[in-house]
Amino acid sequence: MDCETQKDAELEAPSIIDRYYTRWYRTDLKGQLCEDHCILQHSNRLCVVTLAETHPVLQNGRTIKSIDYQISNGCSRLNNKVSGKSKRGGQFLTDFAPLCRITFIFYCFCNLKAAFSCIRGRLLEVNENILERPNLLLEKPSTEGYIAVILPKFEESKSVTENLLSRKEFEIVVSKRDQPQAS
Repeated sequence: MDCETQKDAELEAPSIIDRYYTRWYRTDLKGQLCEDHCILQHSNRLCVVTLAETHPVLQNGRTIKSIDYQISNGCSRLNNKVSGKSKRGGQFLTDFAPLCRITFIFYCFCNLKAAFSCIRGRLLEVNENILERPNLLLEKPSTEGYIAVILPKFEESKSVTENLLSRKEFEIVVSKRDQPQAS
């Protein structure tokens, strides 16, 4: 295969995320405009929680100062320990359970945003790599910069996406935001 053909094949090849995961979105979380999250759902039910590309933290000019999995005085997502085939011991999360707090700088001002679970299920893992390298959240939000991995209950695995938007529906919501409002 010549170099030209190889480059064309590489450009057309889908990413691992696009190949093995279905993207689902939750928009305007808790009534906050653009507080969008992306849930990558694998065929084995595992869901990877990430920030959607429209989330305020991922916009140009932002610098992430810190990420904290300490949700309250008595609850740290870092203390989550799972064991065994049925993943016993993992913290159970509701749709709007906070996963972490992200402190970012924009125009010399510190801002605080929370990332939420968006789905019900058992917390399997939080991404400790983003604690040491917070810019992974900006550079690779869908891969190395993910926030957490959640396993929905087996009986809820089909219904977990009922409150989420498909990629196409998400793009429609985003395009409507970009349109000027009629007075």
